[in-house]
Amino acid sequence: MVGHPLAELYEEVAFVAYHFHWSLEDIMALEHAERRRWVSGISRINQRMNEATTHE
Repeated sequence: MVGHPLAELYEEVAFVAYHFHWSLEDIMALEHAERRRWVSGISRINQRMNEATTHE
């Protein structure tokens, strides 16, 4: 079994923890694909918020 790069894992965990304030244990309990979906979802929310701010 090949693991995911450690630097990428730290980034994902930090990103989700920063935005959702979830614990390390909760984030690490997610499957990699599910954690990536949360990262993508948060990124889309941030992008929409940034676009709305620049168009005000």
